Amino acid sequence: MTVVPPKFVRLIGKGRASDVGGMTSSVLAPTIRLRRTPFWDRVERAGVQVVSIYNHMLMPCMFESPEEDYRHLKGHVQVWDVSCERQVRLRGPDAQRLAQMMTPRWVGDMDAGQCLYVPAVDRNGFMLNDPVLLKLAADQFWFSLADSDLLLYALGIAGGAGLDVEVDEPDISPLGVQGPKAGELMSRVFGHEIYRIPFFRFGFVQFNGIRHAVSRSGFSKQGGFEIYVDGAENGVPVWDALMEAGRDLGVRAGGPNYAERIEAGLLSYGSDITRENTPHEAGLSRFCDTERSKEFLGRESLLRLESEGPKRQIRCVSIDGDKVPACDRPWRATAGRRFAGTITSATWSPDFETNVAIGMIEAEHWDPGTRLVIELPDGSRTATVRGNFYI
Repeated sequence: MTVVPPKFVRLIGKGRASDVGGMTSSVLAPTIRLRRTPFWDRVERAGVQVVSIYNHMLMPCMFESPEEDYRHLKGHVQVWDVSCERQVRLRGPDAQRLAQMMTPRWVGDMDAGQCLYVPAVDRNGFMLNDPVLLKLAADQFWFSLADSDLLLYALGIAGGAGLDVEVDEPDISPLGVQGPKAGELMSRVFGHEIYRIPFFRFGFVQFNGIRHAVSRSGFSKQGGFEIYVDGAENGVPVWDALMEAGRDLGVRAGGPNYAERIEAGLLSYGSDITRENTPHEAGLSRFCDTERSKEFLGRESLLRLESEGPKRQIRCVSIDGDKVPACDRPWRATAGRRFAGTITSATWSPDFETNVAIGMIEAEHWDPGTRLVIELPDGSRTATVRGNFYI
């Protein structure tokens, strides 16, 4: 893998407020450990200003400004380099069994071509990842990952249980096409059959003689698709074709938008949920079927946790006052001077004209309308627990 050049490789760092979400930026030292994506030359040409690290890869975070990127995503169409959503591939007679051992969501009746959002949970009932599971065939599944090394966990289970399954990371690089004009752009490049793919299903398209999986999904609520580009060498031709076909649609490069995803209640593993949380605390109880998922390794632990009920849970929160700084560490929340939880993601919402946030809130304080005090780096703010997410 080629060493990443230092230009444009900037991480959000501590400092005074600025147009990158209340933080200054620092140059990231190039290293072979930090893997490039197949699209990175095009991302640089598009003028990426801020990047983050996700699954040991670069992930574009901002191109113009947080608000300009947000407005463009909601009104047009963007092409996202989300190669960092690495795939863990399970192949072989025990592929489905291994998938079920890793999640409490029932996967036994999945169809080929179906996607499921699945909490990956350890034997003690705590979250390891929240990937999308794709079933390619009876003996082949992909976990499309959030930010953690789930490959190592899968290898450990497969080896320890003596399963007849191959576990690896294929040369697959997802490319997102998101926004209200995503369908029009995709149909121009891949044909109108793209509209036949239902939400959270996938099909296959041919491009330059190469077959790529395409799912109707993505890390935004604006609608769109994800192209699982097969082979790093095929990345740039797909990117270029999308950009050329979408000129009159106002297409441009983008990435997951912080404000849009908080509005939509899209959780970020490693930020809003971690290994310290159960799926019930993460609000994912509806994805846990412990009655049918008898091979899930953490079944007994999760049954016990279900009976006890969560003592804290994810909630949306609005924070009063002017734009908050970037939330680069959990902010303590109190109610009547008692600990009430932590805020894990927060930013200004241009559409709702308030600071929107996600937090892990204690049970006695999570009811809608509860008033909180949030301890920010620049002082305390009042806030309100909301009943649902904004979108």
